[in-house]
Amino acid sequence: MTGIRNVKQLMNNSESSFDRKARRLVLRSIEAALNAVDPRDVIRAKVSLKGNVLRICGHPFDLGEFRNVIVVGGGKASGLMAEALEEILEDRITNGIVNIPYDGVHFQLQHIRIQEASHPVPDEAGVRGVKHIIDLATSADERDLIICLISGGGSSLMPLPRRGISLQDKIMVTDQLLKSGATIDEINAVRKHISDFKGGWLAKKAYPTTVVNLILSDVIGDPLDSIASGPTVPDTTTFRDATKILKRYLLWSRVPESVREVLLKGEKGLIPETPKADDETFKKVHSFIVANNRSASLAAYKRLEGDGLNTLFLTSQLEGEARHVGTVLATIIKEITKSGKPISKPAGIIAGGETTVTVTGDGKGGRNQELVLSSSLKLEGLEGIAIASISTDGVDGPTDAAGAIADGQTVTRARNIRLDPMEFLINNNSYSFFSMTHDLIFTGPTGTNVNDLTAIVVL
Repeated sequence: MTGIRNVKQLMNNSESSFDRKARRLVLRSIEAALNAVDPRDVIRAKVSLKGNVLRICGHPFDLGEFRNVIVVGGGKASGLMAEALEEILEDRITNGIVNIPYDGVHFQLQHIRIQEASHPVPDEAGVRGVKHIIDLATSADERDLIICLISGGGSSLMPLPRRGISLQDKIMVTDQLLKSGATIDEINAVRKHISDFKGGWLAKKAYPTTVVNLILSDVIGDPLDSIASGPTVPDTTTFRDATKILKRYLLWSRVPESVREVLLKGEKGLIPETPKADDETFKKVHSFIVANNRSASLAAYKRLEGDGLNTLFLTSQLEGEARHVGTVLATIIKEITKSGKPISKPAGIIAGGETTVTVTGDGKGGRNQELVLSSSLKLEGLEGIAIASISTDGVDGPTDAAGAIADGQTVTRARNIRLDPMEFLINNNSYSFFSMTHDLIFTGPTGTNVNDLTAIVVL
């Protein structure tokens, strides 16, 4: 069971029993969401073996037709996915390796090697893991089966810069994109075109081996080529798209010259474009989404419904600048308190997705913390409300917090200790703000990753 470590503190950090109840309901819904996307439980529910028949989401694969079963992959959930898959397949697995983050989590694995690597900034350890994956893929043939475990974070955890680009150059581009306000789809479009692994290249290297992808999606709408930058699926983006994205966010002149050279060569057709849907490679690739943000959001929604609230599943595709989204959600809360629209009290609202932050200040924070801080500014003085937002991987931005929670008294309490919430918001310093108000949510690394989740209660 995945839980919030500091529930007691967050519950007690309220001014009234009404506020405390709202906080309790919000936190319960978040824990329900996290437990619903535990990678081990998801794999156990979606994958089964009876005799020689391996069923994945109901689709049968006869293991009697394959000489070897090889497991590869990477991402924040891939270690737990591998652990569950080994429980099911046991010594049917011939070999394997998955890249996971440095987070101190230990796995009981006999056939699949774990390679720890850096996230969100890639490192040489990730490159070593990728080279091992490629060795396994290129040595396989049509008599083998490769099961690829893909989850959020895989883009950083499975780096292999394209020839002519150094890892340091790739790190610089990644850092600039993460701070620019670009969406994850845009960031990954660039990553794919400066990589020799992403954007379908792993599948190309593995052909004619049969490849089965088990995917825990962290991208809104579940576009296969954007999740972990799609190493085993057709790429829908081009070199020209990557160039346009860098120019759109005023990064073209700031990225390393090696990156510009590769992208321009690609546009001119001097180096190969990433594999597309008509490539015969993908006739032997099968992809299955085993869990996504909708899975987590529905679990949170059902928890609030079970607690007797009038519930609204707002969306699982929430996007936009975090502070602007926070303001919009606050206006919905205020409308409920005033008119009972769009849903009457007691109300519970769930919204999933992934916002962005354009970093202009020099503070510390994450998109979920910034969303909650922005929202709290509009909720000052309301009673019996709570809003919380978390990153389901337990790591919100470059912080050790999963997210934050606020109620109608949060801003008042902050002002009483001489904090100016707007100043913290302007400086992208939400982590410091909620550290001082004691409203950060801590889960530790959850081992899963399906975007973000925001829960609201209005009593």
